[in-house]
Amino acid sequence: MNPSFESTSAERAAASNSPLPTGAPVWAFANQKGGCGKTTTAVHLAGALAADGARVLLVDMDPQAHATMALGQAATTGSSIGDVLMGDRPLDDVLAQVTPRSGADASGVWLAPAATDLARFENAVGRLGAPERALRRALASTAHPFDWVLVDCPPRADGILTANAVVASTTVLLVVETGAFSLQGALKARGLLEDMADALEVPLDLRVVATIFDSELDFAREVLVAMQARFGDALFDTVVRSDRRLREAAGYGAFVQDLAPESEACDDFRALADEVRTHARRRDRR
Repeated sequence: MNPSFESTSAERAAASNSPLPTGAPVWAFANQKGGCGKTTTAVHLAGALAADGARVLLVDMDPQAHATMALGQAATTGSSIGDVLMGDRPLDDVLAQVTPRSGADASGVWLAPAATDLARFENAVGRLGAPERALRRALASTAHPFDWVLVDCPPRADGILTANAVVASTTVLLVVETGAFSLQGALKARGLLEDMADALEVPLDLRVVATIFDSELDFAREVLVAMQARFGDALFDTVVRSDRRLREAAGYGAFVQDLAPESEACDDFRALADEVRTHARRRDRR
């Protein structure tokens, strides 16, 4: 077991008996590498869920703060999720409601922003009690009635920040680009996440989504077929296509639903939101 993930049996028992944070589904977005569309998927799925009236919390757990910047927020100023994980501030003190680019009053998305101080938390884990459960404790304390919590993880599947997301989550979404070497990386990431969940003694509900798909490329279609063979029913039917509108949305700090509501990307995230809701309902019936 990674020493950073060790906790006492009493701490594990207390965590397992605690209520589900916020009472809402918590989805963690993970992979072992960057450039796979992980942050893009987290941000625009939040926008799709909010477009149907849901209250969504997006937690940026990546020290690079890409989700924070993708929503037009500065990554180096003010309080952040790092302060929350360190126990310096309650979660509700750092939340910012995202304002749409269209000029509407506010969206249904709240952001727990990231900053470089996440490195401070990573360096302090040896001095903290059950550091892998800091995010779960923070989510359990919020007074906001969120319908969904989406957690954007850093581009590594075996660190303490991803461990926090796994412990807090009801589902981990492995985001896989349909490009060269992506399947090998995804299989490695799946193994690391499974090992982590075993070490932390938490269940792992893993689902997979294919991203950055270009139907005109033979190789991309071959990767998608290989993903279907390797992941089976865990792979969502929705495929997030490559779309320049997603790059534009990142540049403007906007949701694609706000910037380009008639785009293919908006259609893809609407379909992904439908699958995510269906999966959550099935989990609730178990």
